[in-house]
Amino acid sequence: MMNWLKENWFYLTVLVIALAIPHMITNLYYAQIITMSCIFAIGALSMNLIMGYTGQMSLAHGGFFAIGAYSMGILTSTLGWNFWLALPASALLAAFIGFWVGLPALRTRGAYFAITTLCLGEIIYLLAGNWMELTGGHTGMVGIPLPSPVAIPGVGQITFNSPASQYYLVLSFLLLTLFVMYRLINSMRGRTFLATAINEDLAEAVGINIFRTKLLSFVVANFFAGLAGGIYASLMGSISPSVASVTMTFNFLMYVLLGGMTTLAGPVIGAFIIPILLEYLQFLQDYQMILFGFLLIVVIIYFPTGFMGLFNKLRDRVQNSKVGGRRAS
Repeated sequence: MMNWLKENWFYLTVLVIALAIPHMITNLYYAQIITMSCIFAIGALSMNLIMGYTGQMSLAHGGFFAIGAYSMGILTSTLGWNFWLALPASALLAAFIGFWVGLPALRTRGAYFAITTLCLGEIIYLLAGNWMELTGGHTGMVGIPLPSPVAIPGVGQITFNSPASQYYLVLSFLLLTLFVMYRLINSMRGRTFLATAINEDLAEAVGINIFRTKLLSFVVANFFAGLAGGIYASLMGSISPSVASVTMTFNFLMYVLLGGMTTLAGPVIGAFIIPILLEYLQFLQDYQMILFGFLLIVVIIYFPTGFMGLFNKLRDRVQNSKVGGRRAS
């Protein structure tokens, strides 16, 4: 038990802090930023699955996030569905579309796949902005209801009107996403993902069905992207075509790269640090993106493994110095 606590002290500390955040942050504006960061962390984790663990650069991630968001808006505000039915339906729709898109798209590799998905994301963006009858066009959708109350025996009815309740709701989905991702990447199927990312030809030579592996990863990633989009739409109450823009995709990409690709903690860290950092750089106005772009270049060149890679290197150095000190004594 003690060994397990020593090995996982960092993650346990982060969990305790995450649970205490509503009691630590009383400013409603910053509380909303933290809640949005949890949603973006779900989207970043899903992009990390297809890009980091499977080696496929999908540039339509913002589009699938938007599919989940618009599906949630249509199902709840237009058709009157319950949030708890509309959310899985929205995620499944994103996964379903991802499956049929992946059938032809994943037969391409490298830059060709990236260009294909970039074009797909642009198509979704154009549909969101011009399909007036379904999406509301460039005006977007408004009046999307908050998550439906939940009745728990012995506890009573839990509503999601307050910032704290909304935060804990999103945190629950983030922890669920982390759990699913952890089980998936540490399974035999997850090993095939990594083998595909490292060397597709070699993986195929040892009997791995490359196409099926990439398709599964693409579908699962789009499911969680749609899940994040559905939660986002419900909590925001309104959405516009900007959720499908290439900017949203590159935001997810930035979270993954700066946080640390091929790790579970990295995308989450990136999704929290970057939005908060941008808020503190607002006084720079138009110059903040110049500074942030420079920071991004520096991190990618000198710290290609991101914040988590840097943390792991420092941790290994400390452990090695302790081992060296014991041997010397």
